Amino acid sequence: MNWWERGWYKQHPFTLLFWPLSLLYRLVAVIRRVGYQRSWFQSFAVEKPVVIVGNISVGGTGKTPFTLWLCQFLTVQGFTPGIVSRGYGARITEPVRVTSLHLAADVGDEPLLLAGKSGCPVVVCPDRVAAAQYLLATTDCDIVISDDGLQHYRLQRDLELVLIDGQRGLGNQQLLPAGPLREPVSRLQSVDAVIVNSGEFQSAQYKMALQPVTPVALDGQTAWQQQAVTLVAAIGNPQRFVDTVKSFGIEIKSTEFFRDHYAFDEQTLAGIEGPLLMTEKDAVKCRAFAKPNWYYLPVEAQLPDEFKFWLQQQLNQWRDN
Repeated sequence: MNWWERGWYKQHPFTLLFWPLSLLYRLVAVIRRVGYQRSWFQSFAVEKPVVIVGNISVGGTGKTPFTLWLCQFLTVQGFTPGIVSRGYGARITEPVRVTSLHLAADVGDEPLLLAGKSGCPVVVCPDRVAAAQYLLATTDCDIVISDDGLQHYRLQRDLELVLIDGQRGLGNQQLLPAGPLREPVSRLQSVDAVIVNSGEFQSAQYKMALQPVTPVALDGQTAWQQQAVTLVAAIGNPQRFVDTVKSFGIEIKSTEFFRDHYAFDEQTLAGIEGPLLMTEKDAVKCRAFAKPNWYYLPVEAQLPDEFKFWLQQQLNQWRDN
């Protein structure tokens, strides 16, 4: 988290300097949403249900582990899910199916992780409509998950699931650039479900917990042994990673944090004392040059039975139709 983001969440007075720009951002966001609702701007439907997994703030909220959980849940329910994503940081102009041959620089770190761990097809493209159409045309998927797709209104949706960071909340609740919000807080009233990750949030109907499991070596060979580690992370909320590692009983000797989605290379990590422990999202960017004492900490999303029952009710409506 950089100094600007700390100002959002610690409600530093300097952020008020950008309040006029936030008003302009709010106006554009509202006009854009209303424009799609009233068909001023053209949106497109695809032939299968679309589930949005998104948030109204910038930074990490737990969307990736939730999306992995959702893929597994949908598969157990008899669906064949596929994922579409923007491919953050990748220079893509047309739909690309993510494979094990891609690098994070090619398709983005989160899509690469989702493709490798979910077992579901993942298509990346800045144009979510094109990505969804390509996914359905080239696979047997019968449901589309749009990762971080809440603000991509060109793609019509059947279900909107929003995640909130329970540790940071929504900060000063101002829109960019004075605060962390992409859309006004009122947007939460129109989504289908609000899920808070690892904490409390007043508007959330459901809670999600992240359960860590035994660290895994990036080289796939070295067995984990309990030891003090240096944490390395390039995620939206590194403090959650710190708390998760501590909850697993691992001693932290130092931390090295980078901006979200940072493109690691061998030189960047060469001078950091090992053993290293990183997030699974960061690990996909480092496998090509990993050392034997580099590990990542997998986490698994846990959702309450109440949410599972509610989601089953939504799925049953699609089955009936």
